[in-house]
Amino acid sequence: MLDAFIDRIQAAQASGTPLVIQGGGSKTFYGNADEGEVLATRTLTGVVDYQPKELVLTARAGTPLAEIEALLAEQGQMLAFEPPHFGERPLPNPDGTAKQSTKPASGQVAAYLPLAGEGANVTPKPTHATLGGSIAAGLSGPRRPYAGAARDFVLGVRIIDGSGQPLRFGGQVIKNVAGYDVSRLMVGALGTLGLITEVSLKVLPKPATETTLQFELDEPAAILKMNQWAGQPLPLSATSWHAGLLTLRLSGAASAVQAAQARLGGETLKDAAAFWQRLRDQTTPFFDKRAPDSNQGLWRLSVKPTAPPLHLGDAQWIEWGGAVRWLISDAAADTLRKVAKTAGGHATLFRGTAPVDGAFTPLSPPLSVLHRNLKQRFDPGGILNRGRLYPDF
Repeated sequence: MLDAFIDRIQAAQASGTPLVIQGGGSKTFYGNADEGEVLATRTLTGVVDYQPKELVLTARAGTPLAEIEALLAEQGQMLAFEPPHFGERPLPNPDGTAKQSTKPASGQVAAYLPLAGEGANVTPKPTHATLGGSIAAGLSGPRRPYAGAARDFVLGVRIIDGSGQPLRFGGQVIKNVAGYDVSRLMVGALGTLGLITEVSLKVLPKPATETTLQFELDEPAAILKMNQWAGQPLPLSATSWHAGLLTLRLSGAASAVQAAQARLGGETLKDAAAFWQRLRDQTTPFFDKRAPDSNQGLWRLSVKPTAPPLHLGDAQWIEWGGAVRWLISDAAADTLRKVAKTAGGHATLFRGTAPVDGAFTPLSPPLSVLHRNLKQRFDPGGILNRGRLYPDF
């Protein structure tokens, strides 16, 4: 199954042809503009191994998240980091010959070339989040501060590096994960270090009970409450504040959830599952508020949870107990990054046209050296998702 991918990468490495790795096409907006021939992973599907009693699942990179989540749900289990699905951009054209660049950058066209055995006419599925893309992006949903990030659940990965060499890191047994945890290095690398072909994950039981409460609070009071409650023995699993409304999810044993609800008060939110899913997948109206033909971008400011209001306008949504501030703004990147740094964090352009120095906060010189050395080791020809993470490599 992997031979076609190995051959394709080796040929690209020999010719210096850049490759754009693509799974379900749901996160092509994320990161910097990249260009090259699309290397699609949609044929790499299927669950390789699932041991519910061991809380471990292994699946190929192109497996849709929805299929994995449905399988886990049958056993009362879940991906605790709640990976976002997104899903707003098309896959390659039905004739399988060409598509627009995976990023909206002028003058860049990426050819879609089917792998050997796929045939010329490959009808793509609608955009969908895949396991490999979720791990490569390293994004987590509302439960992240209370259950852990995507990287915390990765036990092992198989990749093909930029030289076409298949590599395996980590394993399928939790206690066997030791030494240099290279598998987690792939989380958030956006495919710049290798094509992820298989992932082993730790999964968790779904909570017995969940309820969502809402409180009318202004921003300073909401930030204070989220931090106070985070330090108390409460079964918190998600927090959100927007437009004067603090929303809080409780998850766990029925007795613990009921006791917490009685203690906190608030109004119970109906259809809470849909609320958190829309927030996770950014399908609430807030995330579409960017004015067309403007310089507005959706920024994610990762700051200390205790950071006070940032006073950057009303178009914001707070998550993760105060640690993430979503902001729609046309302010200069330097301005937003300075504000985020003052608040103990950094700023990332999540959606929109990236500034010259990229969507992510530029690296310090020592970190830049480390990143370049890793890139050189795993992708010496610089052909994999070139420029996706940082513009110059």
